[in-house]
Amino acid sequence: MIELRGVSRTVQSGGAPLTILHPLDLFVPAGQSLAITGPSGSGKSTLLGLIAGLDAPTSGAILIDGVDITGLGEDALARLRGAKIGFVFQFFHLIPSLTARENVLVPMELAKRRDAPRRADALLDEVGLRDRGHHYPSQLSGGEQQRVAIARALANDPPILLADEPTGNLDSANGRHVMDLLVDVNRARRTTLVLVTHDAALAAEAGAQLALRDGRPDVERSRLVQLAPPA
Repeated sequence: MIELRGVSRTVQSGGAPLTILHPLDLFVPAGQSLAITGPSGSGKSTLLGLIAGLDAPTSGAILIDGVDITGLGEDALARLRGAKIGFVFQFFHLIPSLTARENVLVPMELAKRRDAPRRADALLDEVGLRDRGHHYPSQLSGGEQQRVAIARALANDPPILLADEPTGNLDSANGRHVMDLLVDVNRARRTTLVLVTHDAALAAEAGAQLALRDGRPDVERSRLVQLAPPA
């Protein structure tokens, strides 16, 4: 489902090249959950952004469901993300002028889904917020906003869900609720889940862990991760 072949990311810093991610091979099969862990600056969010096609690698190829996204233009990338990838951010990124229900409707309206209203209600019900659909983000707690963000990410039934520190801005109770939702999405829907987290409990729930340090895999701290596709 997700395959990286020699993917690296180097940027200019103070006039000198800085390698954030050294060449990496990685294979995430369909339906797996993978937690990416490591200290700040280890390349975790950079790796997730590359998988999402939000950044371009300096070298290597990234395949999503067999499609090399490194060769796609912006329009094709946007279509692929809309069809195959849901993204959950640490700071929610809900549209403040829209209600919770309207935020969930946005990706479905862009996809011109006829069942959008009914599905938005079902998704809000799934994340425990059907009665809060008419509230604006400013009227919701952080945990509720993150649950709306998860519902929005699932709107078009993407086979891949990416989450960047999904519990990092929440208290322990709300973090646990969001953690349970993500685990349920992976197990019940067989959605491929890749998440960046500092939360050891959330990482432990994942089927595999990739620990990064200084832009490279920390093999001793990684667990059940496939650093190459099966032969």
